[in-house]
Amino acid sequence: MPNPSVEPPPAAAHPYRTLSVLMPVYNEVRTLERIVDAVLSAPIDLAIELVVVDDGSTDGSRELLAELAGRDTRIRPILHDRNCGKAEAVRTAIGEMTGDLAIVQDADLEYSPKDYPVMLQPVLDGLADAVFGSRFLAGRHRRVMYFWHTLVNNVLTLVCNMLNDINLTDMETGYKLVRADVLRGIPLTSTGFEFEPELTTKLAQWGLRLYEVPISYAGRTYAEGKKIGWIDGVAALWALVKYRFFATRFTTHDGFYILQSVRSARRFNTWMIDQCHGFLGRRVLEGGCGIGNLTELLLDRERLVCLDNDPFYVEVIRRRYGHLANVDVHDMSLASLGTSQYEHEQFDTVVCINVLEHIEEEQDVLRGFRDVLEPGGHAIVLVPAHPWLYTGVDKALGHCRRYTAATLRARMEEAGFEVVRCAGFNRFGTVGWFVSGKIFGTTTITPGQMKLFEWLMPIARLLERLPILPHLSLVAVGRKPGRARGVVDSPVAVRKAA
Repeated sequence: MPNPSVEPPPAAAHPYRTLSVLMPVYNEVRTLERIVDAVLSAPIDLAIELVVVDDGSTDGSRELLAELAGRDTRIRPILHDRNCGKAEAVRTAIGEMTGDLAIVQDADLEYSPKDYPVMLQPVLDGLADAVFGSRFLAGRHRRVMYFWHTLVNNVLTLVCNMLNDINLTDMETGYKLVRADVLRGIPLTSTGFEFEPELTTKLAQWGLRLYEVPISYAGRTYAEGKKIGWIDGVAALWALVKYRFFATRFTTHDGFYILQSVRSARRFNTWMIDQCHGFLGRRVLEGGCGIGNLTELLLDRERLVCLDNDPFYVEVIRRRYGHLANVDVHDMSLASLGTSQYEHEQFDTVVCINVLEHIEEEQDVLRGFRDVLEPGGHAIVLVPAHPWLYTGVDKALGHCRRYTAATLRARMEEAGFEVVRCAGFNRFGTVGWFVSGKIFGTTTITPGQMKLFEWLMPIARLLERLPILPHLSLVAVGRKPGRARGVVDSPVAVRKAA
């Protein structure tokens, strides 16, 4: 057993200092000491925290665990009074871990901690948020084992890939390394071996950067203690369906869940950007970018500055688009825009879609938009309409208000804009919003709802031409007085302004 040590290594270029190894144990007294020794001797530069959850063992595992923990302070033993299942043990470990990264390590000897370096590398290089160790990519070695188990693994992986539109080679791998902050934000509910399909499905729904690396695998036989059987394969198949279509809550972050649901509705997002047609220039500031649902439709701009005051959202955008030369992402309150580093940049367009309603000091924000625009530039603002439509979803999203056309126009004029357009948008959405929020009292938008809206987009566009329903949103375009040197308004913009 290595000497106890909890001192972290010298600071590296990456922000990660500690790897939490989450080890569920159930009747593994024959292999426990060897695997613990292998984990604590893993050849990595990060500090190691080993969180071991004994899940009601009766073979002496918990007594051995207590002895091992007495030798090395990096081991944190936790005891379940009764056997609750692997996933329950992992959930307990997640609640106790303190590291920056986490990996699940079974207490048998099938997976080798010598593979930790290859598992960690994509994350340390800034490429990945989660890494799966694949038994079917070309690793150093792989023990030849049961054909039918391999076939079932391949079928489950195929189903997982089809349902989540990913291309894993080994969904059922026991080696899954995930950023700890992400893992804490996933509401895991399974108890047994359904843990693997549940975690995989929810990571896919997060939209994370997911990588696979080859690992070695020394599968054990039933005589050596292998516990999984055919019934677990059936349970895993059901879990893939359940967590993809029924239990779809993949994050504890309400706003992120709704924004990720809306992200899947690309045609709807494109329709929203269409409302900017004729006013969208080449140097664009997006105020309140969220997770980038609309940002990805603006990437062809000459200059695109994306601002948000939520560090979580800013990190998501940076991971997705921060490598592009024309994109700048910054964590900033829009209320301070007029005194920021962008004060003198002079954009030709500000786009602010479904953001202004979140902000108490809305006038400071609108004045900031005016300050960073060049003369003749446009601020395009989309907000929710009609105060009587305020529902639990508005509250969950953090909306301070919904607007009338008169109020929105007045706010923009008070900020110094000439309002060249103020019109309604999305009549069809009013029906779903009213029924869902006012009648059924729901407080979120699910991926299924947005998929349904995507299918019904032809009807939504048709209803937009018929004045039979109130609009769900309002779009206002404010023009900064004056005229940019050498800039001529497009014919489309002139017609819209008229």
